[in-house]
Parts: sequence; structure tokens; C-alpha cells
Amino acid sequence: MHRVIIPVDFSETSLNAARYAAQMLSGKKDAVAIIYHNYEHHDDHDVSLHYQESLRQEFLKAGVNTVECEGETGGDLIDNITRLAHTIRATLIVMGITGKSTIRQIMFGSNTLKLIDRNLYPVMIIPPDAKYKGFNNVAFASDFKNVKDTTPAELISSVLEMFDPKLHIFTVNKHLHVSIPDEMEYQKKLLKEMFNKYKTEFYFITRGDFYTAVDNFITDYNIDVLITVPKHQSNSTSLFKTTHTKRLAYHSHIPILAAHE
Repeated sequence: MHRVIIPVDFSETSLNAARYAAQMLSGKKDAVAIIYHNYEHHDDHDVSLHYQESLRQEFLKAGVNTVECEGETGGDLIDNITRLAHTIRATLIVMGITGKSTIRQIMFGSNTLKLIDRNLYPVMIIPPDAKYKGFNNVAFASDFKNVKDTTPAELISSVLEMFDPKLHIFTVNKHLHVSIPDEMEYQKKLLKEMFNKYKTEFYFITRGDFYTAVDNFITDYNIDVLITVPKHQSNSTSLFKTTHTKRLAYHSHIPILAAHE
């Protein structure tokens, strides 16, 4: 059973992400949606339950088979979500994000990025203008380096198996020229084995800066979701550091699925 946590603070950002999740999980009999709210005071309990129940009804009307509500008072939001994800062995956490200039970003969106830093479970970041159109084409940005140890294939596959998409695995490396080095071909072979349940295509992009290349790739191949594996600053190239996942999250028009190595 796939358990998907959707944290909400009932801001426009979080409600947009929640409604995206509802469409995403519609009709999936092996998925449970868990609407989570962290309220500050016990006095907010009844109001919180009311809003959660209203959102739960929206999920049911959207075709989500099983919807549960979880709430708690106080504590650190990220710690609370991480603990819940661990307790229920969540497949995925879905949260919204808005632009840096938006006031709500300070309260909710920044917590989304903190969750990426600290959580071991995959986090799907939903941009404010994202519209669910199915997950037919999923892109995975890899640096093709030591993929066996740095690619959380099991976590990524646990999300992908809900949708069975075509998987487009790519790297951006301006130093590649006529042929692909043997080591990269070997890493490609390992990636293909890791994701052998899915139809996979591989791409080696040699032109343009990373973000322009990603934007063009998303457009050219009608990508619905972009997977990144944020890596710690000390053991990664500049294109695949956690900070670059955050930049993608702020500017992407499609969901970003971040799964830690």
C-alpha cells in the first residue's frame, strides 16, 4: 500500500498542492492519502478538524479511494512530518512551493525545502501553476557518477510504480564530445538495471547551461515530473548539489521529485 502524506496549512500554496495530489491519486486502489495539519494551540483543534474534513471530502469526490486525516499540536513541523513518514513507512510526501518573493513562501515553502534537506523519504514539490495531466513521461537528472551508491532506486521506484511512466534519464555535461566515456556507459548500464521495470531512454546533453538544458528537455519531451537526487556539497559536482535542487524547485513549472541518496 502506498501512503502519501500531504501536509497542509490551508494556505493557497498548500491547498493547490493538496488538490494536485488528489488528482494524482484518483482511482488508485493501492494508495492512501493522509492529510496532515500541525496547529499551534489546542484551541485550534476543532477548526483544524473542520478544514481537514472539508478537504477530505474534496479528495473523495475527486476519486481518491482512501483518505485519512492526521493532526497534532506544536513541535517542529519538519520533525513531526519526518516522524510520521517513518512511522507509517510513507511512499511519498507532497508539498507546495511558491516564488521567493511571496510572503507565504517564508511560512510554508521554506519548510518544503527544509524537508528535502532532512527527510529520508521522497518529497514531491508542487509549483503553484502546476496542473495534473498524468505522469506519462518522467525525467531523471543524473550525473552518471557512482550511481549504484548514490541513486535511491528503491525509493524512486516505489513512487514510479504508482504511475508506470516512461523514464527519461539524462545528464548535462558540456565536456562530452564525440563519444561517451566507457565509465559513463558503465554507469548507464547500472541505471538501466536499476529501473528495468520501466521503459527507459538515455540522453547526454552537451550544450547550454544546466538550467536552460533542463527547461528545453522538459519542453521537448513533454516531461510531467523531474526527479533529482540532492547530494551533499562535499561529494557532488556543482550541478547536482542540494542548492541546485532548490533553485529548480523555485523555478520549475512541473513537479520536482527529490529523493536523497
